[in-house]
Amino acid sequence: MLGVDQKELAALAGVSLPTIQRMETSGGQVRGVVDSLVRVISALERAGIELIGDNAPSQGMGRGVRLRDAPSDQR
Repeated sequence: MLGVDQKELAALAGVSLPTIQRMETSGGQVRGVVDSLVRVISALERAGIELIGDNAPSQGMGRGVRLRDAPSDQR
């Protein structure tokens, strides 16, 4: 959605590249330190990604992710 690779996401989040790789390959439950996960989520949100929780308003049903209408300038 953002057009960033793992290295760019790691830099945006202030975590290491291996941390991003480990998170992406964990399948199902994301493995990692809670602080690292919070940093990644915050970086995605600053870049304009909206994470959709269970029962949150969205076009479809369930959890998901979408790009907000107006992405921030911090990419």
